[in-house]
Amino acid sequence: MLFTGVSSWASTVALLLCTAAAYTPASTAQTDQLAAQGLVNLYNWETAHYTRGQKCQISNGYVRQEWTNLTQTEKTAFTDAILCMMKKPSISPKAAVPGARSRYDDFVATHINQTLTIHGTANFLFWHRYYVYTFETALRNECGYNGYIPYWNWGKSAFDPINSPYFDGTAGSMSGNGVYEAHNATEALPTGLNPVPPGQGGGCVETGPFKSISINLGPVAPTLAEPEVTPGPNMGLGYNPRCMKRDISPWVSSQWNTDADTYNLIANNGSNIYWFQTIMQGLFDQGFYGVHTGGHFTFGGDPGGDIFSSPGDPMFWLHHAQIDRVWWIWQNQNIDARLNQVSATITINNTPPSRNGTLQDTVNLGFNAPPVVMSNLVSTIAGPFCYIYL
Repeated sequence: MLFTGVSSWASTVALLLCTAAAYTPASTAQTDQLAAQGLVNLYNWETAHYTRGQKCQISNGYVRQEWTNLTQTEKTAFTDAILCMMKKPSISPKAAVPGARSRYDDFVATHINQTLTIHGTANFLFWHRYYVYTFETALRNECGYNGYIPYWNWGKSAFDPINSPYFDGTAGSMSGNGVYEAHNATEALPTGLNPVPPGQGGGCVETGPFKSISINLGPVAPTLAEPEVTPGPNMGLGYNPRCMKRDISPWVSSQWNTDADTYNLIANNGSNIYWFQTIMQGLFDQGFYGVHTGGHFTFGGDPGGDIFSSPGDPMFWLHHAQIDRVWWIWQNQNIDARLNQVSATITINNTPPSRNGTLQDTVNLGFNAPPVVMSNLVSTIAGPFCYIYL
């Protein structure tokens, strides 16, 4: 679906404001049914391919759950662990990342450094699977977190993200919208098509667990149209302390992150991973955001609206856990045919032109984890992984 006009959007906003107190999650039955069938397929596939001594099985794997299925205690444990990572000292050499002040910054810096070779590329899904897993491992090993990364099932909040349990600003949320600050439309896509109309936020986030955090790195390519949001020093790797800003947009989520959008992505792109991952990331020359870009610009702002430093907003992790879940569901619909698929080149949208990626390419997370060959990242129950989604 493409841009339908600001006037219709304004009517939608008015309706949402009138019904803010009556938030009801939208159904995600279509995608959840695919997930359930995929899990059955995975169990049958595992049974057929089981080898003696195999360490990971579905029965002993851990489970990543949807945010709204966690208890308040579990949500607090997760957000506290992220805050802990923001207090742990950085391990990045100052010469490499002069602005890093925390372990959390180490992860943001890795994403900044590699952005142009991990988006619109053959390794997009593989790299981010390992990246989320490595952050999850750090939360557990370095901050005593006993749970796992939750995911954000976009469709639940697609029609009213501002009042949803993800962004309502309560202690059980991932913090709320930014305070209102006048700003222009957000040029979310590099083609300039379908800019995001200004929303109710745009300023600093002042509610929820992350209301007082400092964003230290980036932005590199900011999209939030405010005079003070300008590129940070040292290509985003210099010290640039500031508040976290958001401009939560139902205009984006209601067009590109509904359950129907996710279902259609999985169900209609089964023959080749190229089109699955390309439509997932967006068809920018058509003004189409896709679920990936749509998810990022549902909360947008700074750093969330910067493709380079977007992990600086903690909602990044729930969003990319869902990206991984959607890939997992897609794989599980036909495991033999889809498990080892890889396609596209090794530069962003093949710019500059480059060779095709292969499963023998390496994913490197800098100072955060040892490098891993992509062939070891194809399955969530093999290689370094042992998890499923429920």
